[in-house]
Amino acid sequence: MLYYLTQRLLEMVDGTPTGDAVSWLRVFRYITVRSGGAALTAFVLSLLLGPMIIRWLRRISFAQNYQDRAKAMGNIKEGMGDKRGTPTMGGLLILIVLSFSTLFWARLNELVVLTLLTVIVLGMVGFWDDFLKVTHQNGRGISPRAKLAAQLGIGVFVGGYIAYSPTLSRLVSDITIPFVKDPLIIGAPVLGVILTALVIAAVSNGVNITDGMDGLAIGCTVITSLVFVVLTYVAGHSVIAKYLFITYVPGAGELTVFASALVGASLGFLWFNCHPAQVFMGDTGALAIGGALGVLGVLIHQPLLTFIAGGIFTVELLSSFIQISVCKVTRSLYGQPRRVFLMAPLHYHFLKKGWVETQVVARFYIIGIVFGVIALATLKLR
Repeated sequence: MLYYLTQRLLEMVDGTPTGDAVSWLRVFRYITVRSGGAALTAFVLSLLLGPMIIRWLRRISFAQNYQDRAKAMGNIKEGMGDKRGTPTMGGLLILIVLSFSTLFWARLNELVVLTLLTVIVLGMVGFWDDFLKVTHQNGRGISPRAKLAAQLGIGVFVGGYIAYSPTLSRLVSDITIPFVKDPLIIGAPVLGVILTALVIAAVSNGVNITDGMDGLAIGCTVITSLVFVVLTYVAGHSVIAKYLFITYVPGAGELTVFASALVGASLGFLWFNCHPAQVFMGDTGALAIGGALGVLGVLIHQPLLTFIAGGIFTVELLSSFIQISVCKVTRSLYGQPRRVFLMAPLHYHFLKKGWVETQVVARFYIIGIVFGVIALATLKLR
């Protein structure tokens, strides 16, 4: 919005005495300026709107009315208090400031629209899931199958749109992997659509599973989003992309504005979500954020790199998958389940080992930064 207003004004006064006075408005043509503006806008709006949204959620009793799963399972003696009564659906704050900041600072193109669409759709799915939980007070919400179907559905839509777009089709039809400069597979749109759907669904679930401790998921989102600020900028810069032997994606620079807005929105939410949390993002925020990170990876032609950039989300998802799979197999073989971890997802395993909640969160941040550095290293190690 701001870009179009400023550039329209420059066109109107071009060649007039007023033109020199407002020539400074040309700075809004630079992606770096608009990205910084998007991050700052999202952060400030979060701080301003956060208290109001938290009070509103309390007033309408949209709070966690069921015991945290880790506490309900027992054997956690310290470091994690009862979180019942804490407002949930705080993801609404993230969605509002993220969408506004992106629309205000970015130049709209297919890439930005697809990303925002993914965020809105998965945010709505998450909102409905949270709504069922807080109104029915059963902690169940939407069935896992229905949630997965929605995630895969938006993934197939995004992948299908890209595959049939004359300018974007190669982002899906050519399959790339980290650390390799040339596509592994060329001309496989069906496989690309399937991969797109799986990436979006997996990362969305990964963020959702990670959202079990104060500040954990949103802090890791800040780290991963910062990585994508760099990745999207590089992918949208023809000279840098050519130098690093990565796919140049025209218009991807505008995704840098979105990623920066996500950084600002996440930092603002972390202000209220850090221990002890004043609000939880719920599935409203977790599903949307995960979908956003997944689609960013797809749109810069680095879908599998998303699993490295968001390494904590990947590890958390894998820990749950391994635990469930091993339990099912050993139950069928031995009549009783056996576990790999004391509890899954992984952050609960360390909680049961005696770490306090703040230790788990801080150490996962450190590991998340390491994953982020590895992801950025793939740009050069090719």
